[in-house]
Amino acid sequence: MVIKILLLIVFFAVMVGVGVYSRKHATDVSGFVLGGRSVGPWLTAFAYGTSYFSAVVFVGYAGQFGYKYGLASTWVGIGNALLGSLIAWVVLGRRTRIMTKHLKSMTMPDFFGKRYDSQALRLAASMIAFIFLIPYTASVYNGLSYLFGMAFDVDFKVCVIVMAVLTGVYVIVGGYMATALNDLIQGIIMLFGIVAVIAAVLSGHGGFMAAVKELAAVPSDVMPGAYASFFGPDPLNLLGVVILTSLGTWGLPQMVQKFYAIKSEKAVHTGTIISTLFAVVVAGGCYFLGGFSRISGVQPAADGTIVYDTIIPTMLSSLSDILIGVVIVLVLSASMSTLSSLVLTSSSTLTLDFIKPLFVKNMDEKKQLVYMRILLAVFIVISVVIALDPPAFIAQLMGISWGALAGAFLAPFLYGLYWKGVTKAAVWASFICGVGITVANMFFKFIASPINAGAIAMIAGLIVVPVVSVLTPKMKGEQVEEIFSCLEEKVTVEKKVALPKEEA
Repeated sequence: MVIKILLLIVFFAVMVGVGVYSRKHATDVSGFVLGGRSVGPWLTAFAYGTSYFSAVVFVGYAGQFGYKYGLASTWVGIGNALLGSLIAWVVLGRRTRIMTKHLKSMTMPDFFGKRYDSQALRLAASMIAFIFLIPYTASVYNGLSYLFGMAFDVDFKVCVIVMAVLTGVYVIVGGYMATALNDLIQGIIMLFGIVAVIAAVLSGHGGFMAAVKELAAVPSDVMPGAYASFFGPDPLNLLGVVILTSLGTWGLPQMVQKFYAIKSEKAVHTGTIISTLFAVVVAGGCYFLGGFSRISGVQPAADGTIVYDTIIPTMLSSLSDILIGVVIVLVLSASMSTLSSLVLTSSSTLTLDFIKPLFVKNMDEKKQLVYMRILLAVFIVISVVIALDPPAFIAQLMGISWGALAGAFLAPFLYGLYWKGVTKAAVWASFICGVGITVANMFFKFIASPINAGAIAMIAGLIVVPVVSVLTPKMKGEQVEEIFSCLEEKVTVEKKVALPKEEA
């Protein structure tokens, strides 16, 4: 117990210390929200990765999908690394940085408002972000409850409050730069932690090959050895999980905003490699670990159901005290990094895209910072209240947050970076389609899995936006040309070496 508590004290002290150190970067709005658009590749890559993978992934998703699909759930981690990190950085990174700076946009709703010349779109996007980020924020705490119950004789409510207060302190004081620096530290902990945990768990089953052999012997209704097979017992639903958890990052405000802040072209290239490798280890490791859940001793409840959030804690309960302490710090790192990113995104979006244009139009920089810091604290309080006593509809809403946000935002954001022909009507259609499919499915359940509903909402948006754009009035040509001029700027360089012309 002493070892666990000491690890936590050191961890929390470092987090708060970084917040105090970073306060000099949070003296204006750009510094507070985007770190002055001067954040290097390592900080940006780790900020992206740690915002991506929270306790929801490590405890909830890894346990749930590992139990359902066996070792094939590792494909989710591979998809997260390739589609959710590598391709996302290649497709979105450079263009997002260039165009958002040109438009002087600091949030995703602000991008929609300026890219499509529509204050109404900006307001609608800010409301969608606010509504669906808050329950997602609350869900970040859920993965901690069972782990703390396993490791400490402390009420979970106390742990949630302490975590929320400390996260609030360093984000409110240091803003984006404090979040990015802490994300780097937390990311390093996650990298070493997941490797150590996998090694310990496999060792407890006699090594990798012995564990796979044991898993292959688990009976399945589909075929013998399904849980140790390449695609698992249900490849179609597994594909839906891969799409939602990988492609979904392309439309999440707290993820895309990382590209706004990166420093340079070179930093984008370096960050792409770092972010991808981070995702391979952390996401691939989490789902790979979850793949062995059926041999972990998890027992169904009296009614035959499995409480998925208990699977990973059960797998880890036999580890040494030092490793359990590492796991606690690992999951705290994953949770606090995601939490800080979510509340910073929520507070900046509501301040800059809703309160300022509607209610306080002449808000100066100092007032904007005050509003954001106050709202940041409010969001943390709301998320804590929801996490401590989640009503049923909020629990449902948490499951569709990714689907609704990415279903609404992904297509108009992606097409808006590359295609001049996207229309305002198409953006509205994507908002309605994304939110409509996921929310309607929550009530009517016409798609059995909310994960698949979210994946379908994203794919629907990618189809709806070009179709509606072809059928509806275009934006003014000169206006669109001005927006895209930042991508077509000509530069003159000195040619230092010239190859000789070929002789006739």
